Amino acid sequence: MRKITIEKNYLPHAEGSCMFSLGDTKVLCVATVEEKVPPFIEAEKKDQGWLTAEYSMMPRSCNERISRKKLQNGRAQEISRLIGRALRACVDLEQLGKRTITIDCDVIRADGGTRTASINGGFIALVLALKKLHEQRLIKTFPLKGYLAAISVGFVGDEMVLDLSAKEDNIADIDMNVVMMDNGDLVEVQGTAEGHTFSKKDLDEMLKAAKKGIEKVIKEQKKALDNVQCYNVQ
Repeated sequence: MRKITIEKNYLPHAEGSCMFSLGDTKVLCVATVEEKVPPFIEAEKKDQGWLTAEYSMMPRSCNERISRKKLQNGRAQEISRLIGRALRACVDLEQLGKRTITIDCDVIRADGGTRTASINGGFIALVLALKKLHEQRLIKTFPLKGYLAAISVGFVGDEMVLDLSAKEDNIADIDMNVVMMDNGDLVEVQGTAEGHTFSKKDLDEMLKAAKKGIEKVIKEQKKALDNVQCYNVQ
């Protein structure tokens, strides 16, 4: 795995923020709390909050400038939904109250694994925002179900690679993104083969490697959140 660096409270005005680095990939993750919920929750008269995410790459996060208009594409929407689904899995929305937390993930520098880095950094920003809500006594119970992280894994030729860089991802025969809770429960698995098939044995090996990688990420998350009391997390 590449080196992980976490700089929390990166933006002083946000309820929670961090710069999450995974090798040369850097993502700014920011949590914003709003005292309202989406119309569909109001319409269903649900007594709960909501969590959503927005993902974007900066124009010069890659080798050449990409127009901001072109960056708002289907890929960005798909990754935004992935981040939102992943982070909702680790929060009790009923305990959150009727408020919305938005996690903005802006890729400053891209070298593969931007979606997994966004989930990992987004989790840090989320916990910091929840801590602030709890300290302000706006929520009674810390609504975190557990730690959550993501990692990529794949095969480049016959070699299995954990946490693929952009170069490795471009030539990978098999590429998979795994999102997992700290208890080992899977949240999402996205796996594809490029011109090849892969066996159940290959899948099991990749999931086993991903679990080890995610355990390392969670270890770094816990280190970064050392001063944050996660009341429902051991």
